[in-house]
Amino acid sequence: MSGHSKWSGIKHKKAKVDAQRGRVFTKLIREITVAARAGGGDPDGNPRLRLAIEKAKAVNMPQDNIQRGILKGTGELPGTSYEEYVYEGYGPGGVAVLLEIVTDNKNRTAPEIRKAFAKYGGNLGESGCVAWMFEKKGLIQVETAAADEDRLLSVALEAGAEDVRRSDDIFEIITVPKDLEQVKESLMKEKIAITDGEVTMLPQSTVRLEGKQAQQMLQLMETLEEHDDVQNAYANFDIPEEIMATVTG
Repeated sequence: MSGHSKWSGIKHKKAKVDAQRGRVFTKLIREITVAARAGGGDPDGNPRLRLAIEKAKAVNMPQDNIQRGILKGTGELPGTSYEEYVYEGYGPGGVAVLLEIVTDNKNRTAPEIRKAFAKYGGNLGESGCVAWMFEKKGLIQVETAAADEDRLLSVALEAGAEDVRRSDDIFEIITVPKDLEQVKESLMKEKIAITDGEVTMLPQSTVRLEGKQAQQMLQLMETLEEHDDVQNAYANFDIPEEIMATVTG
């Protein structure tokens, strides 16, 4: 979990910076559109859409943009037709990489993703090659300075959380996906500030990387995260704190 947690923290910090330049808007609009198409335009009855809207608001996306994304998803406004795919592959050192893709042109996306893997010592694999190493979970992150551990444990577990772990200066609350929202609501009701909360894919085991392989893995993750068609990138690496810190520097 440690590699995943550190990378999640880095992504959260980067998202705030990227939002200032509008770089995250493209992905969020796509997610809103796809979520509305799959489950309808009412966020109260569509948890995936509700989460996408929360993320959009967190980076100050204008309400008009959010509404247009929903209407394109429900077909009330014309828009690009997006399809969802899962790509799987291996990074340096045999690290498992799982990608959630939303694209309007698979014939463009696949070669670009394959090229990124090859550039940084990895390779795109066959469907099913690494998905079994990940488990879909709700993950809520709370800074250790924002909550007393015993109180957090009590509130989270009573609300239905499966586990609460500490990783450096972050508490990680693990839930089954369907319980994510009720656990978040319980924490907020108790005035416990949440850094992040999302449905994610958690690795069941990790691969420790150092030196050149660690640097290549971080470069690969950055490249994948920055690709417009990659909605989410998951990997089971564990990289030392001092190397991970260079990404935020």
